[in-house]
Amino acid sequence: METLASKVNLRPLGQSDLSVSPLGLGCWQFSRGSGIVGRYWSNLTDTDILEIVKISLEGGMNWVDTAEIYGGGKSEEALAHVLDQLRKEGSPHSAPLIATKWWPLLRTAGSITATIDQRIACLGGREIDLYQIHQPFSLSSIASEMKAMAGLVRAGKIRYVGVSNYSAKQMVEAHRLLKTYGLPLVSNQVKYNLLHRNIDQNGTLAAAKELGISIIAYSPLQQGILTGRFHKDPSQIAAVSRIRRMQSGLDDASLTRSKPLIDSLGKLAEKYEVTPGQVALNWLIHYHGDTVVAIPGASKARHARENIGAMAFRLNPEELELLDEASWAAVKK
Repeated sequence: METLASKVNLRPLGQSDLSVSPLGLGCWQFSRGSGIVGRYWSNLTDTDILEIVKISLEGGMNWVDTAEIYGGGKSEEALAHVLDQLRKEGSPHSAPLIATKWWPLLRTAGSITATIDQRIACLGGREIDLYQIHQPFSLSSIASEMKAMAGLVRAGKIRYVGVSNYSAKQMVEAHRLLKTYGLPLVSNQVKYNLLHRNIDQNGTLAAAKELGISIIAYSPLQQGILTGRFHKDPSQIAAVSRIRRMQSGLDDASLTRSKPLIDSLGKLAEKYEVTPGQVALNWLIHYHGDTVVAIPGASKARHARENIGAMAFRLNPEELELLDEASWAAVKK
């Protein structure tokens, strides 16, 4: 019998043997409201997390992305807990591919090796399929960090190496260094969406395509703006902090500039009987072929359902180009 998951076409993640769904589940919101980074989200219950993960995996996602800094391991632990529950239930979706990240700030490359067993323990002893350097800022060089990561692959602690928030130059250097150990740099996780096109302009996306490195797009809906909810009901903006408003494009000028794009998303949403957010995600995972995958989060079951629905249709080439043009009109100042 054909299931929702079986209908999703998998694609290679970079130059690896990992086959992933175009969308994976971002797990920052499972931080239990803990730590400086985790406080961004409220503390979700075990029941909430189980439902979100279950819907996501049964709907066709086959990988999850978390990080050490997400609650100091709380997100990893929450994820492991619900996957244990799914395994006990006999679910065929209880063993997704797992991506997590090492936090480099004020640390040296030695910490990569010293903390890996803690990461594995937080994940309930599960294999780490993709281990990423979360930021390019640390007390060590990229060379030292890639050497440490290669050592983890050799030791069987991780399967593949990725980076996050790396510039084109830093990404190319990490790729070159890993190649000396006979390893590929699989991915670079960066912010990317229809309202945030920096990697198109700074050479990162072009370099990724040339080297066969996957782009993992975080914040794929620009913190909800691409769902159209703030344009439809501007009163919701009042609940958003002033800093977030300015950073995300919720100021009056940005909202005015992005309205034609939101209107285009709405028209296509009507055609495909989906939501504007699903159309925005569909553009992201198809416009650049297989290069870009994305990790939308979900703090409610309905968010998870909407995410997986974005993989159930495909915009045609003309529609992809239409959104690309509307996007550039919205981001140019």
